[in-house]
Amino acid sequence: MKHFKQARRFGAVVVTAVAATPAFAAINTTGATTAIEEAGTAVAVVGLAVLTVVVGIKVWKWMQRAL
Repeated sequence: MKHFKQARRFGAVVVTAVAATPAFAAINTTGATTAIEEAGTAVAVVGLAVLTVVVGIKVWKWMQRAL
């Protein structure tokens, strides 16, 4: 009985996988890829700005301490 339940479960998985295969046939991902690349550029610009501010504050504190 235990093996029968495992066989049914395996059969259900196989049928589901075979039925879902055409759903992954051809997906156009150019729009998503372009959006990710543009977002990466924006994140880099913002990250550079934040890093500049942090370094500027640190340098300002070092200058104040030196005086």
